[in-house]
Amino acid sequence: MEVQFKTKKLQKQYENSKDAIKTYGIDVAKKYINRVDILKSAKSFDDLYKIPQLKFHPLTGNRTGEFAISLTGFYRLIITNNGEVFDIAKIEEVSKHYDD
Repeated sequence: MEVQFKTKKLQKQYENSKDAIKTYGIDVAKKYINRVDILKSAKSFDDLYKIPQLKFHPLTGNRTGEFAISLTGFYRLIITNNGEVFDIAKIEEVSKHYDD
């Protein structure tokens, strides 16, 4: 699957683990990089449902059209589909779920 990044910062954090560690800490940074690698090796979003540890699921409400992938603890990776057949994943953000 093709992977795109919403911001250059997200792409830099994927390409340079030191930037990711500085921003998220080592555990979340490692999972972030690992999850993007998994996205790149998948053929489509359908493949992601088959990997239980991802806890891949669509979001609802004001986040309809977005999908979440588990990182660690409260952190998750938010992606959207940027292709016609769910074959392009766009990294939207690393989110601290239940941050409030």
